[in-house]
Amino acid sequence: MRSRAASNIQVMNLDQALCFALHRASRALTGFYRPLLDELGITYPQYVVLLALWERDGVSVGALGERVALDYGTLSPLLKRLESAGLVCRVRRTEDERTVTVSLTAAGSELGGAAERIPEQVVAATGLGPEEFDELRATLVALTASVTAAGAERAAA
Repeated sequence: MRSRAASNIQVMNLDQALCFALHRASRALTGFYRPLLDELGITYPQYVVLLALWERDGVSVGALGERVALDYGTLSPLLKRLESAGLVCRVRRTEDERTVTVSLTAAGSELGGAAERIPEQVVAATGLGPEEFDELRATLVALTASVTAAGAERAAA
């Protein structure tokens, strides 16, 4: 039985599929980022990790993975590449050698200054006003939380 909310949606039509609209929007947005990040010598996943570190430096790999929604197997090689590029350093904590702390290097911090122009360019590219942009972001955050909770419920059933 379909829910009332879904009753007016043509679920078998590609143009009406939410997943496809989100997929296309994501590809368009990351495609817009690509040349901006190429100028900085980093990839989009690296940018996301650096954004988290520019916000809060010196965090554990586990906390960083949670913040950027990447598992250890994906995050570890990404951090290795950032470390090889001289943008971050990883250090085992002496009090608990199982925990590795990730910190920005001076070059990684400097790159944050160069990246400051990117968000403004992205907002402009969306064609949305500031309020619309904030509303869209809030809607996407709520959508993620709702779908994540529904997936957890389904898995528990």
